[in-house]
Amino acid sequence: MKAVLYHESGPADVLTYVEVPDPRPGPADVVVDVEAVALNRLDVVQRNGWFHLPGFTFPHIAGMDVAGTVSEVGTDVDDVMVGDRVVIDPSLAGVSEGSKLAGMGDLHGELGVIGGTVDGGYAERCLAPASHVYPIPDSMTFEHAACFPTAYLTAGHALFSVGGLRSGETAIIHAAGSGLSSAGIQLAKHMGTEVLATARSREKCEWALKLGADHVFNTTDGDLAGWARQVTGGKGADLVFDHVGSALFAQSLFALGVRGRLVCCGNTSGDEAMIPSLGHLFHSGIRIMGSDPYGPEEFGPLWETYCTGDFEPVVDSIFPLRAAAEAQEKMLAGDFFGKIVLTP
Repeated sequence: MKAVLYHESGPADVLTYVEVPDPRPGPADVVVDVEAVALNRLDVVQRNGWFHLPGFTFPHIAGMDVAGTVSEVGTDVDDVMVGDRVVIDPSLAGVSEGSKLAGMGDLHGELGVIGGTVDGGYAERCLAPASHVYPIPDSMTFEHAACFPTAYLTAGHALFSVGGLRSGETAIIHAAGSGLSSAGIQLAKHMGTEVLATARSREKCEWALKLGADHVFNTTDGDLAGWARQVTGGKGADLVFDHVGSALFAQSLFALGVRGRLVCCGNTSGDEAMIPSLGHLFHSGIRIMGSDPYGPEEFGPLWETYCTGDFEPVVDSIFPLRAAAEAQEKMLAGDFFGKIVLTP
């Protein structure tokens, strides 16, 4: 089969489009013919060598968000059939014995991730545990399905499992142009939350409004905390969903109201952050919460919500697999809204 892989970290030209052996399933596995795979920032971060997940090895085939058609099943698989249209849960937590991908399920250690630590979807075929594939409705496109796994599970876990976001609360969601935040906006609105979205351009703010955000703010315009308090009648937000990191961390704390929660699940702008006022932190009962990896029991219910709810698949652009380097450069430049997708 054809795949895009790299043998060392570096710029986009380390990616090579080559012939590699087809994956073979273990007794509890399936092989999926990839129809669409969505990019994630981790693809670029690991390729550049800025960070590697524990257990990462070379050569590496990226691609965590995979949708396709089952082409082969293991000898012990009886609930997935050749020809099934499926989306893959990339986390290898909860993988049963009999899968070639078992034994990498430590959520807070060396958690295996399809496309993150083991071969992923930048290829014509992808190996997955049979327990980690979910049927795609006939009415849903593969590109629509590929928008789901990493973005929606990360956002849903952060907002609800960690942050405890409830109907009637107010949430600030940063970086509205990203796939992760476009998922977060829609999930929060689905929950009945008032959404305050931020971005670094007028165009991305307008897109956030189309996705359901109630208020938007261009963070290049100045006082984020002042804006948040203005649109909430002086109360401040109940929750901030932040994967930006350093750039907006201090302002986010001041944008929170009494007993507000800042939920962090990323560090795009840097890994160091400052708490500008401990007095504000303890006087207002502010909580800073790290969002850890989602558990295997979370994927199925959220996938059903996605399939039955009115969620907008935000696909910015589609590239052929052989143009993966160009697609990654587009992501690195920040020149996109939603998801960039590859199709073998």
